[in-house]
Amino acid sequence: MMEKADPAQKLYTRMRLWEFSDQYVIEPSDGSSGMCMAISRVDASMHLIDEMPHCSTLRVPKIQTVFGVVGMLQLGAGSYLIIITERECVGSYLGHPIFKVTSLNVLPCDHSLKSSSVEQKRMKAEFSALLSVAERTHGLYFSYDVNITLSAQRLHDLGDECKLLPLWKQADPQFLWNSYMMEVLIDNKLDPFLLPVLHGSFNNFQAAIGRNVIDVSLIARRCNRRTGTRMWRRGADCDGYVANFVESEQIIQITGFRASFVQVRGSIPILWVQIVDLTYKPNFEIVRWDEGPRVAERHFLDLRKKYGNVVAIDLVNTHGGEGCLSEKFSDATHHLAKEDVRYLHFDFHQICGHVHFERLSILYEQIEDFLRKNKYFLLNEKGEKLEAQFGVPRTNCIDCLDRTNVTQSMIGQKMLELQLRRLGVFNAEETISKHPNLDENFKILWANHGDDISIQYSGTPALKGDFVRYGKRTVEGILNDGCNALMRYYLNNFCDGTKQDATDLLHGHYTVSVSRDITQTSHKGGVEAVASFPMAFGMILIGLFFTIISLRRVQYDPWNLLFSMIWASISLGMGGFVKANGRVFCNRPRLNQPRH
Repeated sequence: MMEKADPAQKLYTRMRLWEFSDQYVIEPSDGSSGMCMAISRVDASMHLIDEMPHCSTLRVPKIQTVFGVVGMLQLGAGSYLIIITERECVGSYLGHPIFKVTSLNVLPCDHSLKSSSVEQKRMKAEFSALLSVAERTHGLYFSYDVNITLSAQRLHDLGDECKLLPLWKQADPQFLWNSYMMEVLIDNKLDPFLLPVLHGSFNNFQAAIGRNVIDVSLIARRCNRRTGTRMWRRGADCDGYVANFVESEQIIQITGFRASFVQVRGSIPILWVQIVDLTYKPNFEIVRWDEGPRVAERHFLDLRKKYGNVVAIDLVNTHGGEGCLSEKFSDATHHLAKEDVRYLHFDFHQICGHVHFERLSILYEQIEDFLRKNKYFLLNEKGEKLEAQFGVPRTNCIDCLDRTNVTQSMIGQKMLELQLRRLGVFNAEETISKHPNLDENFKILWANHGDDISIQYSGTPALKGDFVRYGKRTVEGILNDGCNALMRYYLNNFCDGTKQDATDLLHGHYTVSVSRDITQTSHKGGVEAVASFPMAFGMILIGLFFTIISLRRVQYDPWNLLFSMIWASISLGMGGFVKANGRVFCNRPRLNQPRH
């Protein structure tokens, strides 16, 4: 018999945190009559209490409002409680409010370590630094009333008994960002405090189509199985989970009808890596060639179970390192080429170049039949299912960011037009371009969606975003792409390693122990003792800047040719030094090996 949720156990929407010297107490303050949760600051034990502890002039607690408990991390250097201290309502999902986390706070429960060893204190300092990075996680969303980890179709298809379960039990574990952090609260049966959190994006808008008002929402759900940053998480793991796997669901509501369409993105599902070495584009390295087909098969088996039929749209280049990956991907899916899995290669850069993105119509012609046959989810005014989605397009490039987002926005637009024709809002040939307000807002919706996903994985907004946002490439957009590409290089090489460790810590992908050796091998000596990447990088930029200035002035003074050669030599020399010492700059102590 399935355990049903107690109506009195609804999630608390507002709480009061009391910080006593020996414990934290979280008290519901939203009018609920539930019990308080007490967490020891000595050993992190937690339990429910009926009454608040006594306060006195000698026992004056610090008080603040909190909006949710994310969970607890138990580490070798103490335990840490993670809470939501600020939120913002960003819209509604299926009629229920959706909130974005705007501030997280990590509270240490480590009084037992006051007399700890030097090793434990060093660990505590390291973990505290990583958790401070985790506090700045971008794109966390939650709802107190509806399960946002499931698409509208999957939520509709849940049995009545499942819908009575607490939200965390209904949630898809792959899209539950705080799944690992909730384990301690689950063990202590603290259901009213168990708030499911989604990592991804949520954007929506309303627009008029004649006398009708359409509400369009776009939600991204990031998988937690192979999470990480751009250069530090590539390809698939042995279980078929891929880096940067995101489910994107586009939902519309108009004239009482509700429709949704789901598509996914994810890294090429074979075992491959890019080792950070300070080059702009490190070489692709395929690991264990012979396991590629098995890993790809496992990946597509999971997709078929969850989504049905799959058309895999591979956007990478035909030649070079990308071509080698694409060929291996094609080979790995060759024996899967059945009715429910189809592989399609479309060389985005060769066909569309850097400005002719309208040529994506060539791709649409190749997948239109698949999209029409596999349809979308549709409910009528009474909540009755009229259509169901039987398959998804799976899109990838190398990063699954820029080319992928341009392509997915095109597919999203085509599906929106099909849905509006089905509902009689559009005639047979009508497109959203004939409705400027709808067209403009739809482009902005997908551009913001792409930026959110890109910031989480690469640290910068998406490239080629000007086409998605305005329907054409612009000079400003091309310049922004250059700046963002440069920023990605810096972040991916010199910041994302620490961010990756913080991510792994939050998701339990690393085990930690007090006895581990965290001593870093010393690289200091000679020039390296005083050099740092920001200094070297700055000198390279200065050298390039003066090289360009000198070249522009050659027509007025030939001596500037000599100056430009000198500045170029300085930049090249510094670049060579940086590359030769790449491991000095990039390497850092890692936590223990991943937990599988």
